[in-house]
Amino acid sequence: MKVVVVGCTHAGTATVVNLKELHPDSEITIYEKNDNISFLSCGIALNVGKVIKDTNSLFYNSPENLSKLGVITKMKHEVLDIDFENKVLTVKNLVTEETFEDNYDKLVLTLGSWPIVPKFEGGELENIELCKNHDHALTIIEKSQNATNVVIIGAGYIGVELVEAFEVQGKKVTLIDAEQRILAKYLDKEFTDITENEFSSRGVKLVLGEKVNKFLGEDGKVTQVVTEKGTYDADLVILCIGFAPSTKLVQGKLDTLPNGAIIIDEYMRTSQEDVFAAGDCCVVKFNPSGDFRYIPLATNAVRMGTLIARNINKPTIKYMGTQGTSGIKIYDYNIASTGLTEDVAKTTTSMNVASVSVTDNYRPEFMPTFEPATITLVYDTDTRRILGGQIISKIDLTQYMNTLSVVIQNQMTIEELAMTDFFFQPHFNKPWSLLNTVALKAL
Repeated sequence: MKVVVVGCTHAGTATVVNLKELHPDSEITIYEKNDNISFLSCGIALNVGKVIKDTNSLFYNSPENLSKLGVITKMKHEVLDIDFENKVLTVKNLVTEETFEDNYDKLVLTLGSWPIVPKFEGGELENIELCKNHDHALTIIEKSQNATNVVIIGAGYIGVELVEAFEVQGKKVTLIDAEQRILAKYLDKEFTDITENEFSSRGVKLVLGEKVNKFLGEDGKVTQVVTEKGTYDADLVILCIGFAPSTKLVQGKLDTLPNGAIIIDEYMRTSQEDVFAAGDCCVVKFNPSGDFRYIPLATNAVRMGTLIARNINKPTIKYMGTQGTSGIKIYDYNIASTGLTEDVAKTTTSMNVASVSVTDNYRPEFMPTFEPATITLVYDTDTRRILGGQIISKIDLTQYMNTLSVVIQNQMTIEELAMTDFFFQPHFNKPWSLLNTVALKAL
């Protein structure tokens, strides 16, 4: 069996590693137009903040390691076209400029995503950077050395992580987003109020509810960011507006969503025979709402890539869908969420939803130390089914959201969660788990 994988992303590397383990005699080739494998965007923030010194340590599988596994690893090779009927790819070696054809028995598309870049006036100025891959990381780290005023555009996870990293380095940081709150897709207002206050108290300028109109510059370099309502000084601008699937290669040839995300079935199969897809280039089943959405997360990607390896010859293991569980650390606060927030549930579904919150010390007050935690549940008032949740504390209690992810996946109700058995030990918790406590409040 000859398998060709297009894209050395998280999904791509997960696919080939598992394929080699399950089908060691297969011929596996991976084509990647860059010279490095998929990179953790959050790793750029960790580098900027000097939490991690070496960007190379963020790679799960280097091209060299993939080659040692027996994978034919073709870096700096771009797939220009795919003839699905004849199972032939047209490939260009970006170093030699040579173009050649390759064939496959099974094709895996792990094309990844790319930052959304609106066409701003002045967008061609120097020191306006993207935040996605290893090359971006090196550029951002280098240019930040001489930057004083750093403007981050986009208040999602990556933008927020960069804000903290630059602030810790003593930069004057401005965070701009068209939404009224930071992390609006992941957290409800009770939680974002806390995080916004953390930034404001450290001198970060939060510019929320404003859209960027253009960039101004001198001598070819950016000097200011202009929004609908104001102008902000900038030596360095990082665009973190969001991501879109990198699927131009298959546009009009595979079934996709309007945004280009490839539609797959529960076995990772596309609309073309013997063609699979995984990761940020695909749609995923979103269990809380029961529909299909575009949720580009590394966690989704590695699971989907692993499933391709298991389903390459015949349907074997179904994709279970996702809750979009994620976490972030902002200064002293540990934050995690899963499923739908109340705001997102009300704006993207027709369900009748409500939420309930509890703030309580995470362990008994007779212990030498204890810290408060705030936890929220979002649920359907008609079915009582739990749809989402969030937690924040200076103690790392983020694993509660992994537990809640399982609760959502198994369609548990408020009543069931209220009486679910969790252990008690004073070092760790109270007789009633925080998950029990918040569910009990909703009864």
